[in-house]
Parts: sequence; structure tokens; C-alpha cells
Amino acid sequence: METTTRDKPCFCEVCGKAFTKQSVVNSHMRTHTGEKPYSCDVCGKAFTQNSSVTVHMRTHTGEKPCSCKVYGKTFTQQSEVKSHMRTHTGEKPYSCDVCGKAFTQHSSVTVHMRTHTGEKPCSCKVCGKTFIKQSEVNSHMRTHTGEKPYSCKECGKAFAQQSYVAKHMQTHTGEKPYSCEVCGKTFTQHISVTIHMRTHTGEKPCYCKVCGKTFTKESVVKLHMRTHTGEKPYSCEVCGKAFTEKSNAATHMRTHTGEKPYSCKVCGKAFTQRFNVIMHMRTHTGDIYLKSHTRDKLCSCKVCGKAFTKESEVKSHMRTHTGEKPYSCKECGKAFTQKCNFARHMQTHTGEKPYSCELCGKSFTQKISVTIHMRTHTGEKPCSCEVCGKTFTKQSVVKSHMRTHTGEKPFSCEVCGKTFTHKNNAIVHMRRIHTGEKPYSCKFCGKAFATKATVKSHMRTDC
Repeated sequence: METTTRDKPCFCEVCGKAFTKQSVVNSHMRTHTGEKPYSCDVCGKAFTQNSSVTVHMRTHTGEKPCSCKVYGKTFTQQSEVKSHMRTHTGEKPYSCDVCGKAFTQHSSVTVHMRTHTGEKPCSCKVCGKTFIKQSEVNSHMRTHTGEKPYSCKECGKAFAQQSYVAKHMQTHTGEKPYSCEVCGKTFTQHISVTIHMRTHTGEKPCYCKVCGKTFTKESVVKLHMRTHTGEKPYSCEVCGKAFTEKSNAATHMRTHTGEKPYSCKVCGKAFTQRFNVIMHMRTHTGDIYLKSHTRDKLCSCKVCGKAFTKESEVKSHMRTHTGEKPYSCKECGKAFTQKCNFARHMQTHTGEKPYSCELCGKSFTQKISVTIHMRTHTGEKPCSCEVCGKTFTKQSVVKSHMRTHTGEKPFSCEVCGKTFTHKNNAIVHMRRIHTGEKPYSCKFCGKAFATKATVKSHMRTDC
């Protein structure tokens, strides 16, 4: 039955809306004037209608007289029951005009619209960061207060948000409900599958605004940015050494505590880093590429069977069999199998050394060289021999040292066939015995020598 103007004889003079009684018009007018004549005796909050005060008072008394007929859940007012019922019926009567997404409540549409407009009306009073809704501000505030109200019932670890507890619980249950459709790898979160898929598609949607380098996820961009800013937010509580990544600081701490959380499942030997366990396992299996280390290595070399993650890596590796060196230096003609090695070599001609040590000022062609060099100042020796336990500043020295145990001599003289454990020894042998070449000379007297070490020795004693 349609409602006529006879049924609603009273009108609002501002917007023209019709009502049945003048008292309702008077109440409605407050939406235009902003008048709130009714207030709460407890907290002083003001309202346009007296009935609103009655409902509001229930937030103080805890009274919830309205209930859901399905499960019996109680609410302070009937309108909340009506909204709640939609969780049972699945009804979503409110939709977004832009993308069509549907919602159970009109207020949810209002908040959702901000994802289209970019509006962030709620802000943090501490740092000024803005958010789409107030609940996000409340959650963010815990980064300032340090409050962690949600805890794991298994181990007691506390979290700032409830969602983090749910994710953390999967570390106890081992549950990984999300899997990759391409390789079958499983994950604890759906977002992890999305990011992982980029390893198959090659997609890198996140980029550095300074140099333009692209990455698979935003968190890696954040880490990369520290190479530009020099920021090292994580420091060692013992010696004060700073690091760009939290994981590196944690690994470094083990040099002080002696903690070795990674152990060999065969013999039980413990290590400070997971990588060292993988290297050690080879002493048991004799296999250079373990299954656990190659689960994502889907491409293999047809000559030797070595496995790789990408076909491009197989192509590069094949040059070790064919001897092909497609990258050559225009200055001296020296050829290389890989472009990165060629780029490093070019710095020997230009003399460019863009990376320097903050302590002594010594400069290097590569950033990794600075990292390794820093260990001469800190005394850190993170790489160790799995046979005798002797420690070294870098892994390549461990590899050379291992030959003292295995007796391997992979470098041989092209003239007489004599073998050596180190490449440098083979080069020195060639100069002393066969060629007589002496490429190093004393800057004071001009005397020539076969090795750099003998020049330094001469400089100390004879000049």
C-alpha cells in the first residue's frame, strides 16, 4: 500500500522530507542544525534523540537486551541484530558504485570507497601516519606502545594483532594449506603463493625509486634501499657492529654466544649457520647437490647432471664444458664466460674502486670484498673447516684449505705437468722454472721479482 502526502502531512523546510508528526520533524531538524540536547550522565556524550541516550547507556551497563534467534548472540540494539543476521543469510544489500563489491553494512561501503579515493581520514597522534579506518590506527598504536595483547597458547609468544597469532600457530601445527599450482610447493599464507609465483613468471612489480632496480616483493625493496642510504638499523648488543638485516645481526650474535642452532642429522655436529650444515652434509653423501638444496632446481646440465633453478643458468654453466667465452675485453683481449666477470675485470683497467672500508679507507672493486675485508678489523671468522674445525674469513679459503685434507691438486703446469693445490702456486712455478717472468718490481731500486710477496719482503729488508 503506497504512502501518500495525506499520511505524512508534515514537511521539513530545509530538505522537504515528509513525516507523519510535527514532533518527528522537530527531531529531524537537528540533523541540519547539529543540535544535540540529550547527553549521557556518565560520560557526557551528546545525542540528537533521547532514545539514542538510552541505547548508549548500555555501553556503560553492559546490558544487551537484543539477541540473535539463530545462535543467541546478544547486542545492545535491534539494528545490530539486523546487521548480524546477514552473516547467517549471506545477504549483502550495499554495494560499491565503482567496483561493485558488496557488503553487509552501509558503513563498510563508506570505508571501502576510500580504497578508490585514496582518502585516509584517520591519523596516528604520535607519528602522524594516516589510515583508512580507526581500527587500523588502534592496531598501529601498538608499534609505539609495544603492547602485544594476543599470545600463543602453545609457546606464549605475544603479538600486536590477532591475525599474527593465527599465522604463527602454523609453525606449531606445520599446516601449509596454500600450494603453488606449478611446482606444488606449499605455504602457510596465500600471499606467499602469490609472491612465489613470480619466480615462475619472472614478474618483478616492485622497484627502487633511486636506481630503478626491480624486485618480486616490497620488503626486498626496503632492504635494497639501505644500499643507497647506508642505513644499518640492527646492531650487536655486545660489540656494537651494525647490520642492514636483522637476520645478519642474529647470525653475528652467535660469534659471541657460541650458539649453534643447526645440526647434522647424520652425526649430530652443530653449526652457527644453515649453509654450513649443507656444506658439511657433503662429507657424508659425497653429493654436491643435496635433494633438500635442489628442490627448486628444475633445470639440469645434460653433460654432468648439475641442477639449476633457471635455464639461463644452465646455458651459462655449459660454457665450462664447451670453453666458450663470449665476453671479451677491448683493452687487453681477455675473454670471459660470464658478463659479470667481464664487468669486474674492466675495473682493473679503469682503476675504479667504488667501495671503501669505513675504518681504514681501503677501497675495493666489489661490495662483498668490503664485507670480507671488515673481518680483518673485527676478527670475525664465520667460515669453518668441517674436518678440523679451523676457521677462516671467507668460504673460498675454506675450499682451498680442504685440499690439505683431501690431497686434491686441481691446478697443473702446462709445461711439465706438475700439480698444485692452489692456482697461484702454479702461476709462480711457471715464472720461476719455465718462463723466468718477473712482473713485480721494487719502486725504489727497480729490481724485479716473480711474486708480489717477494717484492714486499725485499722492500722491508733491502730498501
